[in-house]
Amino acid sequence: MYNLSGKVAIVTGASRGIGREIAELLAQHGAKVVINFASNPAKAEEVVAGIKQNSGEALAVQADIGQVAEIEMLFEKTLAAFGQIDILVNNAGIMITKPLAAMTEDDFDKQFAVNVKGTYFACQQALKHMNKGGRIINFSTSVAGMMFPAYSVYAGTKGAVEQFTRQLAKELGPAGITINAVAPGPVNTELFTIGKSEEQVQGIKNMNAFGRLGEPDDIAGAVLFLASEESRWITGQTIRINGGMV
Repeated sequence: MYNLSGKVAIVTGASRGIGREIAELLAQHGAKVVINFASNPAKAEEVVAGIKQNSGEALAVQADIGQVAEIEMLFEKTLAAFGQIDILVNNAGIMITKPLAAMTEDDFDKQFAVNVKGTYFACQQALKHMNKGGRIINFSTSVAGMMFPAYSVYAGTKGAVEQFTRQLAKELGPAGITINAVAPGPVNTELFTIGKSEEQVQGIKNMNAFGRLGEPDDIAGAVLFLASEESRWITGQTIRINGGMV
């Protein structure tokens, strides 16, 4: 249904979890995909190898999304390899959950560097280099609609992302670029489940309409739609992908 042949996509934080699922799905639908990673080249190359095994094209590029110079390098390497950029998925993010009394300046700065600064300046690079008909998909969180203790800074970063998504829509529109955000609820990944008891996980499952955790492909499917031509009249929106949790 969705044809991304001839498109080039950058997916940040794509060596595992939701980012990996997105990269693999975009490649299945014809896109050439740049697998951005921060610190695990083996995992990133595993994703690349899997895409190539399925007759796709992919490249792994290490870049710290919290550093503007490295974001610029990521785009430069993408252009050098594939000659164009059509899709940007700002999936990379950091979550440190601590109550207000325990949060440190370093905790705060790390989350804002990747989640906020990284997303913003990746959008800036997309405006500079993206083709007409380009797609930007940012990542928020359904936690931004809740009042969970210890999530204040993380939710704050994602609130900023949602505002960028809204405010940049009319700046990017004249260039023919759409910008939207997805806001997943709890997703069944290693990062989510680690350190949680079965009772805690079940309690979280019970918060949505279907009594289960989301799966990475639940999120990737929505990103695929927003990356496609079929989403051409949608921009400046945040889509909550959480099974009716909020």
